[in-house]
Amino acid sequence: MGFTPRGFLGDKPAKAPPLFPFLLTFLLVGSRGDSNAMDNVSTERLAEESHRQDSANLLIFITLLTLTILTIWLFKHRRFRFLHETGLAMIYGVLVGVILRFGVHVPQNMSDVILGCAVNNSPATLLVNVSGRFYEYTLKGEVGRGKGHQVQDDEMLRKVTFDPEVFFNILLPPIIFHAGYSLKRRHFFRNIGSILAYAFVGTVISCFVIGLIMYGFVSFMKAVGQLGGDFFFTDCLFFGAIVSATDPVTVLAIFNELKVDVDLYALLFGESVLNDAVAIVLSSSIVAYQPAGDNSHSFEAMAMLKSFGVFLGVFSGSFALGVATGFMTALVTKFTKLRDFPLLETALFFLMSWSTFLLAEACGFTGVVAVLFCGITQAHYTFNNLSPDSQDRTKQLFELLNFLAENFIFSYMGLTLFSFQSHVFNPLFIFGAFLAVFLGRAANIYPLSFLLNLGRKNKIGSKFQHVMMFAGLRGAMTFALSIRDTATYARQMMFSTTLLIVFFTVWICGGGTTPMLSFMSIPVGVDSDQDSPQNSAVLDGSQRRDTKHESAWPFRIWYNFDHNYLKPLLTHSGPPLTATLPTCCGPLARCLTSPQAYENEGRLFDDDSDSILNDATVSSMYADVTVSTDASGRTVNRSSGTRGLSDDCVDHDLALAEHEVAIRGTRLVLPVDDPVEPPTTVTLPSPPSPPGSEPRRQRL
Repeated sequence: MGFTPRGFLGDKPAKAPPLFPFLLTFLLVGSRGDSNAMDNVSTERLAEESHRQDSANLLIFITLLTLTILTIWLFKHRRFRFLHETGLAMIYGVLVGVILRFGVHVPQNMSDVILGCAVNNSPATLLVNVSGRFYEYTLKGEVGRGKGHQVQDDEMLRKVTFDPEVFFNILLPPIIFHAGYSLKRRHFFRNIGSILAYAFVGTVISCFVIGLIMYGFVSFMKAVGQLGGDFFFTDCLFFGAIVSATDPVTVLAIFNELKVDVDLYALLFGESVLNDAVAIVLSSSIVAYQPAGDNSHSFEAMAMLKSFGVFLGVFSGSFALGVATGFMTALVTKFTKLRDFPLLETALFFLMSWSTFLLAEACGFTGVVAVLFCGITQAHYTFNNLSPDSQDRTKQLFELLNFLAENFIFSYMGLTLFSFQSHVFNPLFIFGAFLAVFLGRAANIYPLSFLLNLGRKNKIGSKFQHVMMFAGLRGAMTFALSIRDTATYARQMMFSTTLLIVFFTVWICGGGTTPMLSFMSIPVGVDSDQDSPQNSAVLDGSQRRDTKHESAWPFRIWYNFDHNYLKPLLTHSGPPLTATLPTCCGPLARCLTSPQAYENEGRLFDDDSDSILNDATVSSMYADVTVSTDASGRTVNRSSGTRGLSDDCVDHDLALAEHEVAIRGTRLVLPVDDPVEPPTTVTLPSPPSPPGSEPRRQRL
C-alpha cells in the first residue's frame, strides 16, 4: 500500500519527506510497546488474583484444622468418645464442600473466549498463536456437557483440589514414619508372628476375596446395562488392594485412652502399620501385570509370576533402602559431635528420615515401605545416639506432623465429596463394595486366627477377633491410593465408592468402638508396661517361663547378633566391639567403638531389650560376671563370655523369671521365691577404660 501526500492546487506533488518512514516505525513500535505494557499489567493482575485465591483456599483448610482442634478439646473435656477427631474433621470438610459447591459462585470473566478446534486427543499443553505471540495453556480437565457457563465455578473448585502427589510426597511420609518411630516394640515383637500373618497373608486374602466379589458384581452390572465404561478383572483386584489397607486410627486412639488390653492393641496397630505397606506394593504389582498379546487383561501364568516377582522385589528393595538410611543416620549421629548442637541434630534427623521416602520413590521403590522401616530403625538405633533435647524434639515433631497431616487428609476427604468434578456413584457397585469389604475382612481375621491359635499358647480369643473384625477401618492410605489415578471411568468409580467406605467406617465403626468394647466385655485400664491379664503373675513359674520362651525363641539368634554387633556398631550402647569381635579384628573394633561405649559398659543401657524380654527379665547379657544367690543363700558366680552368647545362655536368660539388678560390670540376681533378706554389698572393680589408657582389659 502506497502513500502519496496531496499538495496544494497548482503545486507539483512534493516527495515524501525522508523523516516519515522513521516516524511511522516509531508509531508502530510505540503502539506495540503500549500493547505489551497492557499485557504485562493484565498478567500481573491475574497473578495477584490467583495468589489471593490460593491464600484463601489454604486459609479454608487452616480454619478447618483450627475448628477441629477446638472441638476435639471440647470432646475430651466432656469425655465424649462417640466421635473421633478424624470423623469430626470429615464433617467439617463436608460442610465446607457443600458451601463451596452450592453457595459460592464466581462471576464470569468476560475476557474468556471459547473457540473450536479439531483435535483427536487432549494434549497436556497447548501453544496458541495470538497475533504472532505464542501462549502456553495447560490442560486442567474436561468440562462436562452443558457446563460451559460453570467454568469459573469449576475453576474455583479445582483450586481447592490438590495434586495427588501432594499426599504422597508431603502428607503421607510423616504419618507412616511416626507409626514406625512410635512403635511399642516389646508388645509388637511379642506378637510379631500373628502381626505378619494378618498383614501379609491376610491382606492378600482380603484383596482377592474383594476382587472376586467385585468382578461378579461388575459382570452383573454389565449384563443389565448399568456399567458406563470398561471395568476389567485387574481393576477389581486393584480395588481390592486399595480397600484392604486398614487405618483404625479412631479405634486405636480410643484404645489408647481407655488402656485396652496391650496384646489387642499391638495386633491392631501392627497389622495397620504393615498392611499399608503391603497394600501399596500389592496395588503396584497389579498395575504392573502385563500379559503378552493384544488383550492386556487376560490371565497368563508368566505375567502373574512376574507381578509376584515385582511385589517381592519392590518390597525387599524398599525395606533395604529404609534400613540403610536408618543405619547411615545412626552412624552419622554416633561419630560426629552433632549432639552438642541439638537443633542441627534434629534437622539432620528430620531431613534424612523424609529423604528416605523421596529416594525410594525416585528409585522406583515404594516410599511408604521405606519410610516405615526407616522409622523403626531410627527408633531402635539412632534414637540412642541423640541428645536428650533432640530425643524430645523428634518425638514431639513427628507427633505434631502426624496429627496435622492426618486431620488435614480427613478434612480434605470431606471436601472432595463435593469439590471433585468426576464422581461416578453407582448404587449397585457401592452395595457390592460394602459387602465385599465386610467379607474380605472376615476372611482375613477368622481363618487366620484359627490357624494362629494352633501354635499360640496365648490364644486370640473370639472377642478379640470380633473387635479386630469391627475395627477394620479405612482411612488415609486407602484415600491416597484411590485419588492418585482418576483418569478412567473405572478409577473414578473406585474413588467415589472409596470415599463412602471411609466415611462409613470412620463414623459408624469408629463411633461404635466404645459400645463394642462394653458389649464384648473387653478389659480396660490395663497398664501398657505390664502383661495382659492372660499373662499376668497369676500364672505359675513354669507357665510364665513357657510363655516367655514361646515369645522369644524365633528371635534369639537375631537378638544375639543385634545385641553383640549391630547395637555396638551403630550406637554407644551394648558391649564394646573389642569384646565381641574376633581378636584379628581388633584394630577395626577399636576404630568403630566410641569412648562412650566403654563408659556405658556394664550399665543397662539397652532400652530396646524389652522388645523381646519382659521388664522382669531384662539383663545386661554382656556383663563380665553374674553374682546370684541360690535358695540356700550361697553366692554363685557365673561368668558370661563376651565373645558371644550361646543358645543355652540365651534360653536361660529369656526363660528365667527372676528379678535382676544391673550393676556396673556385674548383675546381682535375686530369685522371686526366696525370702527377703538384707541386700549383700559386693565390691567390684570399675569398668575398663578405652584402649590406650591401659595396655590390657582386665576381667574377673
